Amino acid sequence: MKDKKPVSGELGFSDLDSHHQALVEKILRKTGGGDYSRRDALKLMMATGVTAVTASNLFATGGQAMAQTPKKGGSVRFASNLHGPDDTLDPSLFTSSIDYMRGRTIYNSLIQHADDLTPQPELATSFESNGNATEWTFKLRKDVTFHDGSPFSADDVVWSMNRHLGEDSTSVIKSVLSSVKEWKKTGSHECKAIMNSPNADLPVVLGIFQNKIVKNGTTGEGNGTGPFTMESFEPGVKSVHKRNENYWRKGANLDVIEVTAITDAVARVNALLAGDVQLISTVEPKAFRQIEESDNVTLLSTPAALQVAICVLKNTEPGSNDDFVKGMQYIQDRERIVKRILKGKGSLGNDTPIMAAHGADWCSELPQREFDPDRAKSYFKKAGVSTAEVFVAPVAPGIEEVTLLAQANCAKIGFDLKIKKVPTDGYWGAVWMNEPLNVVTWNMRPTANVQMAIQFGPGAAWNDTYWNNERMGELLVTSLAETDPDKRHAMYCEMQTLIHEGSGMVIPAFSNINDGIANNVMGVPKVPLGQLGAFEWPEFAWLA
Repeated sequence: MKDKKPVSGELGFSDLDSHHQALVEKILRKTGGGDYSRRDALKLMMATGVTAVTASNLFATGGQAMAQTPKKGGSVRFASNLHGPDDTLDPSLFTSSIDYMRGRTIYNSLIQHADDLTPQPELATSFESNGNATEWTFKLRKDVTFHDGSPFSADDVVWSMNRHLGEDSTSVIKSVLSSVKEWKKTGSHECKAIMNSPNADLPVVLGIFQNKIVKNGTTGEGNGTGPFTMESFEPGVKSVHKRNENYWRKGANLDVIEVTAITDAVARVNALLAGDVQLISTVEPKAFRQIEESDNVTLLSTPAALQVAICVLKNTEPGSNDDFVKGMQYIQDRERIVKRILKGKGSLGNDTPIMAAHGADWCSELPQREFDPDRAKSYFKKAGVSTAEVFVAPVAPGIEEVTLLAQANCAKIGFDLKIKKVPTDGYWGAVWMNEPLNVVTWNMRPTANVQMAIQFGPGAAWNDTYWNNERMGELLVTSLAETDPDKRHAMYCEMQTLIHEGSGMVIPAFSNINDGIANNVMGVPKVPLGQLGAFEWPEFAWLA
């Protein structure tokens, strides 16, 4: 404070020293910039010696200060929770959060999601469909160049989007875009998506991580139209990105971003607290208090449908036995997981990927599966299985504790659930979709249809339980063409019931998206589709 004595006047945010400004900013962050609590006001008054009236003014002027014009310059380091030799720059093959992070720095999509998940034009300037959503027209920006200086045009869009289609496509979202027959160029900066079947959700789908636009004839290779150029890239190590001075939009604020991973959860938090990194993803619940009590960093907790789950493969034993899967589902103490393990920053799961955040397409009337050890014991006995092993790495908040709780509950009913801890490095390539039981997490997708298609569509590249249900495939297609709200909801309820009853997915809980950020990092969006605003922050973040 410039004046350390108690103040009763209208002291403003600019009158504080940097330490106390950081305190006001931290409180405003925690309250989302809205009404502050009495406890927050008292905390501020005790720290600064001001009256309640002045505290109120400090919050008001502090909020205005935080919303001021972003500053240019500076560099930050971001640490993800996972990386490995499978890290890639090919958007169609993006699998992990660190891939998504790099993709947002380098590339753009036709569409991007607002905080409320509505589709906004990005490389497209506009988009519209015909009367029955069987054809979509996209007008494209004309002032865009790739990092190598070549101009962006409809040829790049047609090439990029058609890579997801066809029998030979290796795209991980091939099933999600199955409603598209082909993309056609209709002008130098205009193209059309011709549909196999109506899809009113197409613009929303085009904003997901893998739908980045690459240069015609390439797989991306780090040459995009995005806000940062790629200076270096070492898979499983790090990448360095510099601000694109020829960016078609206003441009990024930061000079340099370094993207890496610290796979040990404790070390990752300690690096943030020490100032070695400025942003981290996937803060474990046990570290919440440590971050919240720090004066220099803030815990960003965004409600979302981030799955904390166990994946049981249906194409091999013991998951091929439906009764075993039911036993694994009924042994989950869901309320304890949310209250004790996730520290209340989450919600109950019901062995389906859809929840309240998905809006009207959530089947709220599907009965909640409860913790029932006796029933689990009965199902394990019926399956004739007395032991199983789950492969575990800290890929989701609290997932290790979730499996330990399941192990303890299984022991009480005479079932031997073994836990095999494995490294996080290379987890998605070596363990996921390979071992009969493995832990998994899924970021929320922007629509219920996309979520279920990518995870449970018959033959989908990421159908990680290998559960292929013909009726599920039919409903994924027909629901997109259904305009009657009641009939559409009934279809989505049927799909969620099929997953709940028949798949090999055990989803006891959904976690909030919990990330850590230095107090001087501003401008991080709140898109609930992934860590740190679905990785939208590189273009908009700035250092106070």
